[in-house]
Amino acid sequence: MFRALLFIIPLALTIYAFIDCLNTPEDEAKHLPKIAWVFIILLFWIVGPIVWLAAGKVRTPPEGGRTPSEWHRNHKPKYVAPDDNPEFLQSLRENAASSKDVKDESLLKDWEADLRRREEEIKRREGEGPGAGDAGPNDETPPSK
Repeated sequence: MFRALLFIIPLALTIYAFIDCLNTPEDEAKHLPKIAWVFIILLFWIVGPIVWLAAGKVRTPPEGGRTPSEWHRNHKPKYVAPDDNPEFLQSLRENAASSKDVKDESLLKDWEADLRRREEEIKRREGEGPGAGDAGPNDETPPSK
């Protein structure tokens, strides 16, 4: 078991240092170019990763919250989610207000037309009375306007 640890720990350290070196921007590698650090980490198996972790990289966070990708450095989103964007919320309010008026008016007209139709149907049924002929429930006359 102890022999396996003597192999696994340096291997894990080398893999971690190698990935860390690859993800580091070129201008944050100290003393040598980044490609030289990659070769040092891979060629000098135990010493290379330790030297990289100790002296190869700027360890203080740079100003402006830098990330490994150049695109991410120059393109920071102003708002993360739509509910944090006041312009988006204002546009939703405006759309809701304008569409609500149109929907309310059309719904009101539909209800009024339905109410008129039902009232006329009730008046027609009351006017017919019992035994008023052979008019059945399927005989409908269009409502007069």
